[in-house]
Amino acid sequence: MVGDGLNDTATLAAAHASIAPASALDASRSASYIVILKDSFEELPLLMRIAGLARSLSQQNFATATIYNGILIRIALAGYATPLAAALAMLISSITVFLNSQRIRLVQ
Repeated sequence: MVGDGLNDTATLAAAHASIAPASALDASRSASYIVILKDSFEELPLLMRIAGLARSLSQQNFATATIYNGILIRIALAGYATPLAAALAMLISSITVFLNSQRIRLVQ
């Protein structure tokens, strides 16, 4: 839901996702999940692209971590990994997830 007036406040509060500009009434801004600091919605398509990419990257990171840990936990339980190797594996996993999430900076 996108709105800026007093009549939009209840709908903004009830919506799963709501956006209001900085020029909206205080009640509308308070009820919104996102407040765009500009007075217009011209950046809304960029916001939607960022939101879509954030969701995609979160799913990728979750899948990567699940597969990576699923394999390496079995190796550790079998006794083939030393504590140092396990710590390095977790470090590499964390760095991989972090670097993948940094791709969100490429959105224009």
